[in-house]
This record gives sequence, C-alpha cells and structure tokens, in this order.
Amino acid sequence: MTESIRSPRVRASELVGRGWLNTGGKNLDLEALRGKIVVLDFWTLCCINCLHVLDELRPLEEEFSDILVTVGVHSPKFEHEADPKALAAAVDRYDIQHPILDDPELTTWQAYTARAWPTLVVIDPEGYIVAHLSGEGHVQGLISLVRELAEEHEQKGTLHRGDGPYVPRPKPEGTFAFPGKAVELPAEFADGERSFLVTDTARHRLVQVKDDFETALATFGGPEKGWADGGATAARFNEPQGLALVPAELREKLGYDVVVADSVNHRLRGLHLASGTVTTLAGSGVQRLIDGQNVRNADPNEIVDGADPLTVALSSPWDILWSSRAEKFIIAMAGTHQIFSFEPVSGQVKVFAGTGAEGLKDGAADASWFAQSSGLAEAADGTLWVADSETSALRSISFEGDTVQVSTAVGRGLFDFGFVDGDAEQARMQHCLGVTVLPDQSVAVADTYNGAIRRFDPATGELTTLARGFDEPSDVLCEPTEDGGTRLVVVEANAHQLVRVNLPEKAQKVNEGASQTARPATQLAGETLELVSRFTAPSGQKLDYRWGDPTQLKVSSTPEEFIVEGAGTSQGLTRSLKLNPEITEAVLHITARAAACDGEPGGEIPDHAACHLYQQDWGIPVKVTGNASDETELTLDLRGVNS
Repeated sequence: MTESIRSPRVRASELVGRGWLNTGGKNLDLEALRGKIVVLDFWTLCCINCLHVLDELRPLEEEFSDILVTVGVHSPKFEHEADPKALAAAVDRYDIQHPILDDPELTTWQAYTARAWPTLVVIDPEGYIVAHLSGEGHVQGLISLVRELAEEHEQKGTLHRGDGPYVPRPKPEGTFAFPGKAVELPAEFADGERSFLVTDTARHRLVQVKDDFETALATFGGPEKGWADGGATAARFNEPQGLALVPAELREKLGYDVVVADSVNHRLRGLHLASGTVTTLAGSGVQRLIDGQNVRNADPNEIVDGADPLTVALSSPWDILWSSRAEKFIIAMAGTHQIFSFEPVSGQVKVFAGTGAEGLKDGAADASWFAQSSGLAEAADGTLWVADSETSALRSISFEGDTVQVSTAVGRGLFDFGFVDGDAEQARMQHCLGVTVLPDQSVAVADTYNGAIRRFDPATGELTTLARGFDEPSDVLCEPTEDGGTRLVVVEANAHQLVRVNLPEKAQKVNEGASQTARPATQLAGETLELVSRFTAPSGQKLDYRWGDPTQLKVSSTPEEFIVEGAGTSQGLTRSLKLNPEITEAVLHITARAAACDGEPGGEIPDHAACHLYQQDWGIPVKVTGNASDETELTLDLRGVNS
C-alpha cells in the first residue's frame, strides 16, 4: 500500500443536528451512508478557506460519484450563520451539490473534535474514521485515500456503488442571483443614461442594468462557471465579486474600462464595455499559498519585481478600486488576508499591506494583519477604508509621507462581534462586506450579517445605524439625487436585488449586545504549552532536506503578552511556549509550513522536480484554567490526523 494520510480506525460518531438540506427533506444517519466512503466537511458560510475547500472537493465528488458521499456539516462561527435561512441561501449561492447537516449548536463539530474551519473527516464504508484533516490543499491525498479504500472494500464486499442521497434545490429567478458588488458607469456607456454594472455572482456573469436596477442592457459571461477570455457570450467567470472603473485617461491606452475581481478563478479580468471583450490581466489561476509551485525556501508573500502578472498566484480577490494616491489598483485579497496592488501599465502585482497572518493588528503596512478583507473605498484625502469581514472590523490604510499605516476604527478581533452603536471601544458589527465614503467623509458600511447599513464618523469616532432590515447586504454605493443630496444604493445579496435608501435625518442608536463566537475555547492547564504540527507528504512526494529543515512554525497571540517565550518564526514543527500567568483568555495564531518535492521515499529528489509548499493557519481561542488535567500539548495537523 502506498504512503497515505490514513490513521488507526475509530468508530464514527452519529451525525446530529437541527436538520438537513439537499436531501429532498430526508434526514440522514450513518446507517443510511453505510457502504459509501464519506467525507465530512466541517465548514461555516463566512469562511474563505471553507469556500476554497468546496471547490477543491468538486472534482473528487465527480470522479467518485458512485462510491463517495460528501456531507457538509455546517457549524457556524457567527450568530447570523445559525439562521437556517442564511444557511439555505449559502447552499444555493455556492451551488453546493451534496447533503448539508445543519449543526447550529456545534454538536457534531465537538463529537469529531474539530479545531478549525475547515476540517475534513473521512469515514470508510464500515463506519470507521480513517482520516482527520484541517485546512485546505488535501485533495490529492484524498484522491489516493479514496482509491485505496475503494480497492480494499471492493474486495471485502463492503463497498456499495450507486447514486448518493443528494437532491438539488430550486434555483433563484430574476435579474440577479446573489449579486456581489456594483459600480455606477459613466453615462457614455449607456447612450447618455445612467446605468450600473453588477456582478451577478451565482450566475457567474456581469450585468449592466438601467437606472431601475431591473432592465438589463448587456450581459458578459455566464451562466455557467469557467475561465475563458473573449466576447460577451464566450467569456466565462467564476463567482465574480468586486468591480473598479479604470480612470478615464487610461481606458484607451489599456484597452479596457472595468477591472473585475474574478474570485474563484483567482484572477483579475478586464472588460471593454463597448465590444464586450474580456481579457485576463493578472493571476495564474493557481490559488496562492496552497500547494502551489512555489520556489523552495522562498517567502510565499514575495513577488519578484517585473514578474509576468499572468504567472502570479492570487487567492480569492474580493474587491478592487483605483487608488488616486497610490496611482494603482488596490485589491482586497480575501484568500490570503492581505491587500494587493496592481499597476496596470507595467502589470506589476505586489503585496500592498498585510503579512498573510489572519487577525487584527495595526501598524506599518508590511507588519499588519487583516482577516478576509472584502470591501474597499477611498476617501477624498486618499485614505483607504477596508471592510475586514472575519474580524467584523472597519480598518483604514493611510499614507503618511513615504510610509503606509494600518489602523482599526471599529473591531476587536476574530471572535468578537455584535450589533452595538457607540464609540470605537464599545461598537460592534457582524461580518461586514462592503464600504463607501459619504460626501461628508464619514463611512457607510454594509454590515452584512446584521442586515444593516452602519455609519462611522472619523471626526467623532462614533458608529451609528443608518438603516436595517436587509437580507445580507454585500455592498453599498453613494448616489447623488436630483436635488443635490445623496442616497445609498444597497446590493442586497440574499434578496437578489439592488435597492435605494434615503439617508435618514437622524441615525439610529442600536444596542443589541456584543457577542463572541460560540466555538468552545481550548482549555489549557497553563504555565507552558507544547505545540506539535504533524505533516505527512502525499504519495509520490518527500520532504525536501536539500537546504536544511523544510518545515516551519510561526506562532503569535492576541494579546501579544500572552506568550512570554516561544513566539516568532523558526524551523521545525514543534514549539515550547511559556505563558503569561496573568492572562487567562487569548487567541493563538499558528502557521505551519512544509516543503515537499516529487520523489519516492528513500530516493533522491530528481533535478527539476516539482516542489510544493503546504501551509495551514489556525486561530485558536484558548482559556487557561490552572487545572492540571487540561491540555499541556496542542497537536495540529498540517497533513495527518488529530489525536
């Protein structure tokens, strides 16, 4: 048997939750799945890494459709995600084609000792757990494992071929299906009339609509997902999100009018509106940092100056704008928790801000942390405002001479959220996705999971509520009125529409409470903690020791003072931490990396062998109890099985 990710078999726990989707109304249990190879995918609808895994699993599900059943176990992070209507909408939006267990109390999550979103658990046809994996990038190992299990259980007579339990749901109808972002177009692109370009995300296309938000003037791409350049009907997108107008003085020179953040294709696309022609501007299509063809020992955040933009790996670009101060496009690169830049004339792609660590950390741009940034806007003075969704935060990027600084206006961290107006210390939002700057230079935020539009005033540091009652607003725009005033255009994703909202004379003051993620904190004994990250190279690969230890562990915490000794980056996948006895609650931020190259165990790595960088990030809430029976060692798996 080839080297694999298998572990000693343990009997699988029953699947317990509130209900099921994509089963035609039937409830499933392990007995109903007996005879199939089952992959449990623990996910939550806000998580970009979970969305990546949904796409990674699609070819696996297609290849082994008669013997494998994926079951998505939705274990929510945010309060809104526990709403069954929100879950059903996400299943439709992302075209999930396997059964979903609704696990709002994290019952099944805890039964399978999941520590991170996403987590994958493989169950064999006899009902035993054979693999337990955290994070992304496991599909090649899963393919090998499924083939092994199929051969083994075919011989034993315990493998049952045939259709699985998936039953599709009806598709939404209307002009849009889960619109993502929108931009108002200059009148020249609609015979002197006002029009808007909207990313019709679930139909994988762009729609230019009249001022009524219903009459389509043109469509580009869709309705099937894919990646293809060409004319309006030949072009293909895959869940496009953000849009940015090209400055008027550059449109003729560049040959396109709009730049599109093509999220699942991990590319930037250019659209010439008059001809409908779509071209690829940047992105290789390989998702950045996940099992990519990265250079051995290179910093995966580094992009070589002058690199062909079509060879640069991106990861889920979610929004984009033209920065007049930086004189380039700025991209919210949600998949790597960073802000990128794209200079269109030279084609240069660079990391603009963020280390790639997921969290909330202010300071110099190259030392800051973001968390799935999903919305961008520019103020009159060039300041960039960022909707940082996973920290439910509003961040700013300011230009101070030759330096770029990152600050937080509202937000506290990965696991803190709520619906509270007030000063920055007490104010809370819940997974915000869109942002725009109002004429008075205050900031309107699409507070997505609260179904509200909020307003932050930089002059006073106060957050208030402008309007509420929306169904997952994903973007917000400013629109001038005929009388010289301003109103808002809200992209209401789950209602499949754009709506206009007048600015109220007086904003609301809401206080519905601050919350923390219901995910249980890991209980630590205290004083010290041993970290172990396990890694097993897939079949046909081996760790690359030609330049020393090919593994690395990066450890930090929020608050930083929680770790007295042991923080930082060093080689190896084990670390001893000394903890601050005065801090009892914190979040550990852990990144594990390993480099492996094609080659058989025991042999030499061939010249010109393809090498792969594996990386997994964890944000783990912990609580120090002082109880000696609690955890003194934390084992995480870059590839392998959690004990």
